[in-house]
Amino acid sequence: TSEAGNEDDLDEAEIGPLIPEHLKLMTEQNRLQEDSEDSETEDDLADDIPIASNISISHGTKPVVAIALDPAGARLSTGSVDYDVRLWDFAGMDSTMQSFRTLMPCGNNPIKGVDFSSTGDAVLVVSGMSQAKVLDRDGHEIAECIKGDQYVTDMARTKGHIAPLTSGCWHPRTREEFLTTSEDCTCRLWEVKTPNKHKAIIKCRARNGLKTHPTACTYSRDGNTIACACIDGSIQLWDHRKAFVHPAKTIRLAHETGTETSCITFSYGSSTLATRGGDDTLKLWDLRMFTKSLFTADNLYSRYSSTNCMFSPNDALIVTGVSLKKGETDGDMYFYDTKTFSLVKKVTVSESHVIQTVWHPRLHQLFIGCGDGIIRGYFNEKSVRGLQLCAGKVRHKVKQSEVVAAQQIITPHALPMFRQEKHKSIKKKMEKERLDPVKSHRPDLPIKTGQGGRVAASGSTLSSYVIRNLGLSKRVDDDQDPREAILRFAKEAEENPYWIAPAYKKT
Repeated sequence: TSEAGNEDDLDEAEIGPLIPEHLKLMTEQNRLQEDSEDSETEDDLADDIPIASNISISHGTKPVVAIALDPAGARLSTGSVDYDVRLWDFAGMDSTMQSFRTLMPCGNNPIKGVDFSSTGDAVLVVSGMSQAKVLDRDGHEIAECIKGDQYVTDMARTKGHIAPLTSGCWHPRTREEFLTTSEDCTCRLWEVKTPNKHKAIIKCRARNGLKTHPTACTYSRDGNTIACACIDGSIQLWDHRKAFVHPAKTIRLAHETGTETSCITFSYGSSTLATRGGDDTLKLWDLRMFTKSLFTADNLYSRYSSTNCMFSPNDALIVTGVSLKKGETDGDMYFYDTKTFSLVKKVTVSESHVIQTVWHPRLHQLFIGCGDGIIRGYFNEKSVRGLQLCAGKVRHKVKQSEVVAAQQIITPHALPMFRQEKHKSIKKKMEKERLDPVKSHRPDLPIKTGQGGRVAASGSTLSSYVIRNLGLSKRVDDDQDPREAILRFAKEAEENPYWIAPAYKKT
């Protein structure tokens, strides 16, 4: 009993050497100071988010599932499930926010992704077809990848994809190289100059050695690593500088098997990796300890295979959007701290799904693609150019330019019979006619009422006016007998027959 009592006393007492009271007080102050610094840091992070002002850009009525900006921040490209790709130029737009080009590059195939090259001179378009297309920054087609032979079993023996594409992206350093993934269980590297054959191929395998198709792909910021997320829930990293035989790093069951991981992206420092899963999670991974996730955010519902996530330019935040469940009305965007993994801010963007989120590092502006076909752009006082160039522009009426159809030949010394009339501009002709009182006379007003108009005494319509005039021309005196009016011509008809009597005189 005494031993048990001593153990209880030891449990209640402090273990280790005694700490003086003033040191205890200093430790408590340090802890409170650290807590206040953490709260101040979170407040600073929330202030850095550019959500002070917003502008809406209309793409159409169907969900916007793809958004890309060129590195300079001068042009915006958007894609939707309505098969359209639109190109926007901030410097050339006014406050009406009209795109300068709309095209259907892939026919009746929904767009799945668009991406600008590292120099901004080309746009990669990934759709539901098996062939990716490359457009220039004005929307003209540069190249189209070849389609593979679907009767060849070995995917390395065929030149292109044979199943619908799932994602694609450009190499961050090499301007001619891009990567595509497909449901034929391969990732293929291409060069713009040779679209008739892939440059290299990566075959994705599941744990049991069978094929598994990749749903998202990306390059690291230096371009030395390729990351793929597969339908079996795995994340596979491949070294770009070596042969693509086996992945350099692999995590099995990173996400739930059978769900479509919609996005995989590297941080700007290339030390961490973020994935947006179809199992309603957002996960953060450290490449130096690539065994389990650093952080997992749950209950982030996603119903689109292109819902993305991305890091802020300083890698302090990670942002993603959420789709609406049945009965919900608020489409939210979530900002998480990459160090403390706490929710920094939650912003309600629209009454529809939040699918695509792009935070441009140079413009310091956010572009969000929603399920109602609207792109919402956010900026604050730290933002430069981009949306601010066109937000205050007023649309001016365009004057018609004068076009001379045929080239005029001037012959001042020609004979009068061969002399041509001098060409007069339309503007001068209109000014001259305006001075003419006859040609510049205001036309008669349309007939609306019978009061004060041309037919005031005859009713309000043209037909009543005509009938009245006919009645006036054939009006008979009211006092005259109708029989006498007819028989008045009987005597003249007998004396001078003209119609009937001469016709029957000889028959």
